[in-house]
Amino acid sequence: MVWEKDVQELNYRKALALKMGGEKNVAKHKEKGKYTVRERIDKFLDKGSFKEIGTLVGRVKYDDDGKISSLTPAAHLIGYGNIDGRMMSFQCGDHTVRGDIQGHKRELAARMAIEWKIPYIRLIEEPGGSVRGIEEHAKPAKQIHLPPQSLTYTMPLMYQVPVVSAALGAVAGYAAIWMAEAHFSIMTKENCDIFVAGPPVTQRAFGITQSKAEIGSYKIHAFKSGVVDNVAEDEDDLFRQIKRFMSYMPQNVWEQPKRIETSDSPDRRDEDLLSIIPKDRKKTYDIRKLISHIVDKDSMFEMTPYFGRSFVTILARIDGYPVAIMSNDCMHYAGAQTPDAADKMAKFIDMADTFHLPVIYLVDVPGFMVGVESESAGMIRRAARAQFALDQATVPWVSVLIRRRFGVAGGLRGSKLRLNLTYAWPSAVLSAMPLEGGVMAAYKSQIEAAPDPDAELERIEKRLDALNSPFRSGESMWYDEMIDPRETRPMLCQFVKQAYEVTKTQLGPKYRTIRP
Repeated sequence: MVWEKDVQELNYRKALALKMGGEKNVAKHKEKGKYTVRERIDKFLDKGSFKEIGTLVGRVKYDDDGKISSLTPAAHLIGYGNIDGRMMSFQCGDHTVRGDIQGHKRELAARMAIEWKIPYIRLIEEPGGSVRGIEEHAKPAKQIHLPPQSLTYTMPLMYQVPVVSAALGAVAGYAAIWMAEAHFSIMTKENCDIFVAGPPVTQRAFGITQSKAEIGSYKIHAFKSGVVDNVAEDEDDLFRQIKRFMSYMPQNVWEQPKRIETSDSPDRRDEDLLSIIPKDRKKTYDIRKLISHIVDKDSMFEMTPYFGRSFVTILARIDGYPVAIMSNDCMHYAGAQTPDAADKMAKFIDMADTFHLPVIYLVDVPGFMVGVESESAGMIRRAARAQFALDQATVPWVSVLIRRRFGVAGGLRGSKLRLNLTYAWPSAVLSAMPLEGGVMAAYKSQIEAAPDPDAELERIEKRLDALNSPFRSGESMWYDEMIDPRETRPMLCQFVKQAYEVTKTQLGPKYRTIRP
């Protein structure tokens, strides 16, 4: 028992660390309806699997006899543990502790993820820096260089392992950048705000009085900025969504996503697929319902549902295999590709390509969003970036033309540099631009000179509509094969099985060149 006293000292210090920021700060934190950082770990990870690193790091005070009198742990808890049996690295903010962030702990968690090739998950609650540090340290804060993790670890993390960032409270300053440095980001609805700087700074800088919610709530970052992908009702829902996202991901880019056994037949042919899309192209339909008839039952997980809403990005399974599904939502801007939708498309393609998820694009796009607002938001530039994402991706890809494929946006359906099998439903309409509006642009003089311009416009539209048949388009190979909509799932099951054979030869990081 030579080291018994030392072990007692170790256990004593660990017990102090478990108290986090102290009884008063913990109570204040829980009054807001939040879990403490250690409760989050217990509820999120497989029971008993978490192994903490750096438990003793923090501010320590000693009495005159050199014995420890208090220990305030660092404001970050790191370690590794399992989610559904899979090991992952964790960086978790402790908001009951202020100051002493200890960036080295964060760096260690990131290094573990990179070198052990395991997913990296951030549970973020960090209100940002404070000028109080100037007084506390009697000198300016060290800001000559950014925190090493920003450049040294974020990039290799993003192209090697799945990265998740979750905001569970105030997230400000540099911590806010982490929300964008992830393949999947999520925040809670309540008691959660993300911003570069909060109300005191914005009021001092611009004389504008705004609340935290007005600057950085989910209504800003899920609906407008696109900083976060998904929104959770509460912390438990946030944990569920992260687990669901991770179920489609491999451990790293040297592995394939895991197939699971399914009782859903690959030969299923749902009759509803014959009636979901209306004959009248001005009428809408539910694209998510359509997708549910094609993928494995109850396997859909939508990403980024509130941003770029005319474009839909969904993770799902087909015959048990994880896949990335994209489509257009005709209930928003008629499915037109907006600037935000182009950004959403590029990010989703990059994620799918990085982690070897075959891409399925169900095409129903009337073109790019037009008008002053769209042009001012950089529609052209952002569409070019989406095109680069398409052409740089090497993951297997298939397109299904389910309704409209118009204009340049319709051409953004897959890479022009490699195989992109394109199927069409009988409901597909392919053209350089839609007849609505296109006829007036092409036959303006003839229509205006007619005795009855409206009747002349209608006559020309009917004539061209008859010629604009998907069967005639097939004669010129505008697509590769027309199929009965009910055959879509069986076809995709065959495609995905072969796609996973192909991606065995593509394992490893994807390096991409510059984009416009």
